[in-house]
Amino acid sequence: MSEDRRRLILFARCPVPGRAKTRLIPALGAEGAAELHRRLVLRTLRTAQKACRAAPADLEVRFDGGTEQTMSHWLGDSARFLPQGAGDLGERMARAFEESSRSPATVIIGSDCPGLRPDVITAAFARLTEAPVVLGPAEDGGYYLIGLSRPMPELFRGIPWGTDRVLSNSLALLQRRGCKPALLDPLEDIDRPEDLPVWRRIAAPEDSCLNRVSVIIPALNEERHIAATLRAVGQSVCHEVIVVDGGSTDTTVQRAKEAGVTVLSSKPGRARQMNAGAVRAEGGSLLLLHADTLLPPGWAEAVRRTLRAPGVAAGAFRFRIGESFAGKSFIEWTTGLRSRWLQRPYGDQGLFLARALFEEMGGFADLPIMEDYEFAARLRRRGRIVTVGEAALTSARRWKKLGVVRTTLRNQWMLAGYHLGVSPQKLATRYRAIGR
Repeated sequence: MSEDRRRLILFARCPVPGRAKTRLIPALGAEGAAELHRRLVLRTLRTAQKACRAAPADLEVRFDGGTEQTMSHWLGDSARFLPQGAGDLGERMARAFEESSRSPATVIIGSDCPGLRPDVITAAFARLTEAPVVLGPAEDGGYYLIGLSRPMPELFRGIPWGTDRVLSNSLALLQRRGCKPALLDPLEDIDRPEDLPVWRRIAAPEDSCLNRVSVIIPALNEERHIAATLRAVGQSVCHEVIVVDGGSTDTTVQRAKEAGVTVLSSKPGRARQMNAGAVRAEGGSLLLLHADTLLPPGWAEAVRRTLRAPGVAAGAFRFRIGESFAGKSFIEWTTGLRSRWLQRPYGDQGLFLARALFEEMGGFADLPIMEDYEFAARLRRRGRIVTVGEAALTSARRWKKLGVVRTTLRNQWMLAGYHLGVSPQKLATRYRAIGR
């Protein structure tokens, strides 16, 4: 992170039920309040990313609760993650500004304001060239944004944080010091049950746009398959395609860029990569696709049709293997039974769901293996997982490399170990060892 660049800092809390958005618990319950907090943080981070692309600035997430690993797995690798540290809100913000003192301008935003737009953030940086302080007033008497061109620790002392007097007291303090701040347009925060209609008004139009499908493809050294996979997707039938590369050393990134799709970089790990892609995605629906799986013609309509059906949480495509070999039909048949009757599709079937639901659930768990199985189990508690009639073709490379019997036994060993409580790290190590 450059010290001579502008810095944008997002203050966010780890979304632990019972500790996130506590004033909303009477209306939403502890889990519901945490789910809303997850969505608010993701929405704000997406806004911050856009602002930083429009007017370059270093992006930083200062978190309360959790760990750097927890937060970066959830929110991707587009920002630097640091703990807020001890003290009240004022002490934590003062510390953040002090540690950013070498930056020409620093802006802090909260995660509770769904009406925040990228142009508001870029305007805040622009105003800091004319004024030493910029404030974004919140309708509840606080502020959703504060920017400084230099540290001003006195601005954070003696302020009644969490009350409707935060902004007025801050303005009075600045006036006593002869400092005239720049003020942005006021926006609405989501803090109390009576604020929930604001969230519904803003989120409802986006949540209802299930026709806008974002395809997310995690990839690592997939130069042999990525071009064909992207051709089968067909960009004209979806809102966007995002390839999240986990550090490929071959030409995967080059081929994805040549196809004209969005390419992101991430630390390796399919769960982490898919979460990072979902942070960037703007469609109302997400399709999570392996880099060696070919979607069928008409896939987009199948996604839209399925997600509009009552009681459906998610969907997947019928499983088919692209090449022929002995035992192929048996594998396809048994996989179909598991997918249809147990509603447990795997990732190589192209899992799709509403982005709102993905965000509420916190995305994929931090697992090195079985991430799709664990996610499907949580999804099943939200509604039906439908396997559509259209078939996606996945590569036969696993079965051709190890053989049908060995591959099947490996998969069953992983499943049994997962249910017996074997650590995911041990399972992943064993999975790789068997695959050599």
